[in-house]
Amino acid sequence: MRRVTLFITIVVINLLFMQSIQAEVKLPAIVSSNMVLQRNTTIELWGWADAKEKITINASWLDELINIQANKEGNWRIEVKTTNSKEPQSISINSKTSDITLENVLFGEVWLCSGQSNMYQPINGYSGQPTFGSVMATAKSNNENLRLFTVDKLGSKTPLKDIEKSTGWLQASPNSVLNFSAVAYFFGQQLQEILDCPVGMIHTSWGGSSVQAWISNEVMSSHQNVNLDDVDITKGTNQIPTALFNSMINPLIPYTIKGALWYQGESNRNEPENYKKLFPAMVKDWRTRWGIGDFPFFYVQIAPYFYGNNDVFQTVANTAFIRETQLQCLDLIPNSGIAITMDIGDDYCIHPPKKKEVADRLLFNALNQTYGYKAIDHASPIYESLEVKDGGIVLKFKNAETGLYSHNGLSGFEIAGDDKVFYPANAKIVSRKNVFAKSDKVPNPVAVRYAWRNWIIGTLYDTNLLPASSFRTDEWDDATQVEK
Repeated sequence: MRRVTLFITIVVINLLFMQSIQAEVKLPAIVSSNMVLQRNTTIELWGWADAKEKITINASWLDELINIQANKEGNWRIEVKTTNSKEPQSISINSKTSDITLENVLFGEVWLCSGQSNMYQPINGYSGQPTFGSVMATAKSNNENLRLFTVDKLGSKTPLKDIEKSTGWLQASPNSVLNFSAVAYFFGQQLQEILDCPVGMIHTSWGGSSVQAWISNEVMSSHQNVNLDDVDITKGTNQIPTALFNSMINPLIPYTIKGALWYQGESNRNEPENYKKLFPAMVKDWRTRWGIGDFPFFYVQIAPYFYGNNDVFQTVANTAFIRETQLQCLDLIPNSGIAITMDIGDDYCIHPPKKKEVADRLLFNALNQTYGYKAIDHASPIYESLEVKDGGIVLKFKNAETGLYSHNGLSGFEIAGDDKVFYPANAKIVSRKNVFAKSDKVPNPVAVRYAWRNWIIGTLYDTNLLPASSFRTDEWDDATQVEK
């Protein structure tokens, strides 16, 4: 009798052990309760389970159950159509070992936000570095139709399947917005109000990060050798090529997004020509991996800042060169837009406090180019051509359909002749749409530069107060400058 009892006990223990080693269905961190799924499109749900595990998905908005099976590696993925419904939805995912319910799921507009410290800067600001309007924004932040998701800072030598740590999806509230990206919040809050639909903002950024860190190994290796075998991933992580893509972008794919916002460039300011190759390559890389076409990609030109030296006219230490590169990337990246910040920098703070103005300009791009609000002006004036006339130079601009404007007159213009020596120029708006620049020191002018230095306050706008970027009409690499 004792032998029979012992045998039964062993059988029961073995059965319990067999059940315990069966892997439960696991979902990626981004797929969870309170999430926002891109509305009225085909999205993907995915996860992991035992090899060949049979899984049933019951989505509240669908009339039929979805039955799928994990592959031999235990991976599963399924396409699901969403609707325009504004009602909260639920998703049940069941298998032999799992019973998962995702609740309070919304359909809406989903945007990914990434970059370095100016994107990371929270509503609450940094120590001694405020975000203007933060208190009122926080006070008004309760919004069940705005959801926020932040990926924690982490690097990896190899692509991760899932995010190791995040905030999860949070409803916008005073507690949740304080430490959330200010640019991302202001963009999302206003988009939600204007479109009157749910909005989900996914924030994944790291202060001081280089563009190289956000590019996959496959693409980065075509530009430089990438070997992380002996690299300490915990030191200088935000500067290690591919390290942030692996852990902070790859795990988010293929979560369907509407578009992306990007605020980065300070860490690459001394390599404008390399950035011109890497930044468009990064965008193409992301778009290829998401597999949803050339989704909208709107980015911020870095703002003027002193950087310790304002007398570096013709070297890459002059951030006018990286600003020029960022402007040129408009023509290199399809379906892109830029937010110019020449008027809202801070001479001794690399984190300008006017983050809402940055978000506004990104929003104007999205409204005009993505959502069909063609009456919304989104494009800053861009230098187009020049004409030598009356001893000076007349500058013509694109995106100045309603004319040019300056608050208190123009400054920051310089003019040069064939000797390539630039002198301060007097400049004024003429015919309400052109700029005329002239200097008595340059009787035969051939070129003009505007705001061509690290720190300067932009003075040239269109009539909707979108500022012009710094620019030059020449391509000289040996120009010099005469100070006042």
